[in-house]
Amino acid sequence: MKLIKLDAIDSTNEFLKSLSSQQELENFTIVTAENQTKGKGQMGAVWRSEAGKNLIMSVLVRDFLLNNEEVFNLNIIISLSVIKALEELNIPDLSIKWPNDIMSYNKKLGGILIENTLKSDGTIVSVVGLGLNVNQINFQNLPNASSLAVISNVEFNKDELVILIVEKIKEKILLWEQQSATFWSEYFNNLFRKGVPMPFKNIDNQNFMGIIQGVSPIGKLQVLLEDDSISEFEIKEIQMLY
Repeated sequence: MKLIKLDAIDSTNEFLKSLSSQQELENFTIVTAENQTKGKGQMGAVWRSEAGKNLIMSVLVRDFLLNNEEVFNLNIIISLSVIKALEELNIPDLSIKWPNDIMSYNKKLGGILIENTLKSDGTIVSVVGLGLNVNQINFQNLPNASSLAVISNVEFNKDELVILIVEKIKEKILLWEQQSATFWSEYFNNLFRKGVPMPFKNIDNQNFMGIIQGVSPIGKLQVLLEDDSISEFEIKEIQMLY
């Protein structure tokens, strides 16, 4: 796999998207950065990271998604790949906060942002961005955040972690056709607060109680409401209050 290491960049996702539009890149080309000045989260949120301490990476994934109805399949692969990699590093109590935040206990370790581009020949090229708190210790004013180092009291090699995660991604993509149902089940089983009554806030800032039931085939969160109906929510239509 091709690995491009940068010292500082506005966004590894933007850099990799630009590079892939200019030249034919090898599948699973990786871009990492020590510092990212305009990191992005879901729906335009900002991702901030202490320079040099954390894993900031983007990976090019081609020849996997065939149509827009399948895009959440890649979310599942990436989320599970990160979980499996961190399990090998003995990070405890891991879960996936829908759609793809990586949690340990009730603290956020990282987030995933997948951006898909439809090419003129009909193929879909994906740029997978991952921000993972690795060796950062200070999370002042970020009460819901933590890192691998804080949780395990160990400093980690970020370069080794990059390779481990991408190897997991490649393995799961190869196995997808035979094991997609298993991967969907694993994703459901790893959902943060699944099956537990908890408060939510909707897009109108109204609080309500619900129980996470799962995720629809196109990636909407399915929540059982107090009237026993199940509603489906897009990203930013619902917020967990935990």
